[in-house]
Amino acid sequence: MSATRLLVLGVVRMYGRAHGYQVRRELLTWSADKWANVAPGSIYHALKKMTREKLLEEVPTEDGEGDTRGPDRTAYQLTPDGETEFQVLLAKGLSESDESPQNFYRLVAAIPFLPVLPRARAISLLQHQLTQLRGRRANAQDMLDRDMSWGEPAHVAELYRLWVTMIDGMLSWVEGLVSRLETGEYVLADDPGTAFGEPGSAH
Repeated sequence: MSATRLLVLGVVRMYGRAHGYQVRRELLTWSADKWANVAPGSIYHALKKMTREKLLEEVPTEDGEGDTRGPDRTAYQLTPDGETEFQVLLAKGLSESDESPQNFYRLVAAIPFLPVLPRARAISLLQHQLTQLRGRRANAQDMLDRDMSWGEPAHVAELYRLWVTMIDGMLSWVEGLVSRLETGEYVLADDPGTAFGEPGSAH
């Protein structure tokens, strides 16, 4: 799952309709190029690609509508399939955990859109990730606890110590986030009197 894909869909959804310039500026304001490894050029590429895939549709805009300080005069909005894709990517970002380098980027791309979800749904997805993290930790610890007789140099054990330490950090953070959500912290989609997280809520 591409972190850029989720972030671009999420920002367009947040605005309801948005120019490419707006999406790029918003994500750079968030410093997403640093913490989600999003290259500015990939934002425009994602907009074009998801338009071809019918996840976004182009919406012509009149002068003076929206933010037109950039060169764009075409805005984008999510299609029904785009909304489905956004929800699927968001759920995967919050619930899945694996050893790939992209795993961190998937998660950090999902966190800004946490308020889109009802509280119970957000907690359930994060609890699913906790289950996977605990399984990964058990596997890494098992490798450490063996007698290291599979023929690798002894110092390879440091890799497993590193993985265990990293997983422990993730476990601590996700457990803390679940606890904070369970006690009512943060505004989520089903909190009384709020439309936060609805499409176009940035306006």
